[in-house]
Amino acid sequence: MAKKVVVAIGRQFGSGGHEIGEKLAKRLGIQFYDKELIKVIAKQSGLCEKVLESYDEKPTNSLLYSIVMDVYPSVMYTGPTIDQQIYQANYDAIKQLGEKSCVIVGRCADYILRDCPELVSVFIHADDDFRAKRIAEEYQLPDPKVRDMLVKTDKKRASYYNFQSEKKWGAAVSYNLCLDSSSIGIEGSVELIESYIRHRGLL
Repeated sequence: MAKKVVVAIGRQFGSGGHEIGEKLAKRLGIQFYDKELIKVIAKQSGLCEKVLESYDEKPTNSLLYSIVMDVYPSVMYTGPTIDQQIYQANYDAIKQLGEKSCVIVGRCADYILRDCPELVSVFIHADDDFRAKRIAEEYQLPDPKVRDMLVKTDKKRASYYNFQSEKKWGAAVSYNLCLDSSSIGIEGSVELIESYIRHRGLL
């Protein structure tokens, strides 16, 4: 494609954000990054993939570290925490990816690339039954466990996003588009995002 567009997708767990992003990227003929981003970060930073996976979109404990540092600054300081190193590596990788057309899922990409004029930020949400059904099918889990996963995963994603950005996860004002995938479907969501991109003159 001749023009540049960078799509950053935030999503509720089970809402289909990954599938929507992947299908959109394929339709537009551009690169797609979700878990793939971990490999990019590992290659650029030299950090272990396993470590990056364990910290991926998890709430940081940097606040606790800062509190301890205020009490014992000369004793505790040993350089950047692992949280800080990983976030910086994540930041640097996303900034570099944002130089070309791509779709990035999660990882505060919309906030990191907020100054990019070609950015389209999207949040995908859905009703609980729709999400529970998708997750139950994917992980082969009983409904009670699935519902628990929905709540816990969304809390982790919200905590991570709210801590690392100046915006609120899932709030309409934080994004260009907020879509209910349970009402318009996966394909409908892809088509609506593409239509918005065209209206922005980015295609």
